Amino acid sequence: MKIVVHIDNAQEWRDALTQALPNATVVTSDAAEEERLGADYLAVWKAPAHLLKEQTKLKGIINLGAGVDHLLSTPGLPPQVPIVKLRDAGMGDLMADYVLYGVLHFYRSMDRYAVQQASARWQPHNVVEKTDWPVGVLGLGAIGAYVASALQQAGFPVLGWSRSPKTIKGVKCLYGDDGLDTLLPQVKTLVTILPDTAATRHILDAKRLAQLPEGASIINPGRGSLIDEQALLDALGDYHKPGHLRGALLDVFHHEPLPSDNPLWQHSRVMVTPHMAAPTPLSDAIDQVISYLNAFEAGETLPTVNPSQGY
Repeated sequence: MKIVVHIDNAQEWRDALTQALPNATVVTSDAAEEERLGADYLAVWKAPAHLLKEQTKLKGIINLGAGVDHLLSTPGLPPQVPIVKLRDAGMGDLMADYVLYGVLHFYRSMDRYAVQQASARWQPHNVVEKTDWPVGVLGLGAIGAYVASALQQAGFPVLGWSRSPKTIKGVKCLYGDDGLDTLLPQVKTLVTILPDTAATRHILDAKRLAQLPEGASIINPGRGSLIDEQALLDALGDYHKPGHLRGALLDVFHHEPLPSDNPLWQHSRVMVTPHMAAPTPLSDAIDQVISYLNAFEAGETLPTVNPSQGY
């Protein structure tokens, strides 16, 4: 079995896979072409087109992350080759930490205190009951469901939304367009953990952002395409004329790295982080990749990506 790995820390992945699968040949994508050719499997994150085009014997592709939008849009992606993606693989804990921090940031008025500190203003703000701070989570896949449960266990009322019906203990789950219209006016913080698909691009446009209550906040560690950035800027307003929304914590963007001239960098109500909410923990991910490889080799049925749906 030959596996070609492409990811930033590919050497670590190669070493870990070689140790776990001593009978396999594992090479990184920067190896010589003759070493890469004839792979049975690709284990990749944001694979270059040439790597996909040169392979003719693939049994499967393992996407080393939860989002497959880049892979599905890469020229040369071989048709009919089954694709599997990492599902949680330790990312749920990290994503839940990031989201819980963001919710607490707004819930405990840390954004307001940061502004007050800049002008040496001492003004405590009242703390409302957590039960009066409903949080919405858009996207209830493996990671989104984990985040929704973590927020519920932290004491916040949670409303979850997905395209199709889901059930999560302690979470009010809504679905479809009507469900989204029902959810948005009820939440004080909205979290977006949806994939990038034709159906989700700009799902938060000006109309839907206006459905959020006055003073609501947004946390987006999902995909940059989910939010219309200009509509978000309009909804936030500026220092002199505050808008409908209170603030946003953003980890993902239409263009990454976020260009230095993008107004989100300088906006007083926006926190920018560099797509770091939930990096893939190597040890947990390796275990999942090995389970996928063993299942492929045994001819077992795996939960594969549906390219037409985008996830």
